[in-house]
Amino acid sequence: MSQHYQLHRVREMADNDEDFVAAIAAAFIEEVPEDAERLRVGVPAKNYKEVYQAAHKMKPTIDLFELGVLDLLIEVQDWGKFEQTDKNIDQQLTTVLTAVDNAVNEIKADFGL
Repeated sequence: MSQHYQLHRVREMADNDEDFVAAIAAAFIEEVPEDAERLRVGVPAKNYKEVYQAAHKMKPTIDLFELGVLDLLIEVQDWGKFEQTDKNIDQQLTTVLTAVDNAVNEIKADFGL
C-alpha cells in the first residue's frame, strides 16, 4: 500500500477520520487526472495559460499526498506562468504525469475506487 503516495499529512488533516481520508482520496481521483490531462495536452500545444492554471490547481493536492514531484510541477507551472518559450519541460512533465498515473492507480486499488 502507498508506494506512490503518502497519507501522513492527509490523516493529520483528517484527524485520523478514515471516512474523511477516503473522501479526500476520492477527490484526488476526481480532480488530479483531469488537471494532468490539461497538462498532457497543453504543454505540446504551448497553451501557457492552461498549463499554468492546471499546474497551479494541482500543487496543493500533489503536496498533500506527497507524490515527490512538487518541485517539477512548479517548474511546469512556471513554464506556463512566465511563457518560457526557450525552455523544454518535456522531461519534467513526463515525470509528473507518471507520478500522477501511479498514484491514481494505487489510490483506486487501495480505496476500492
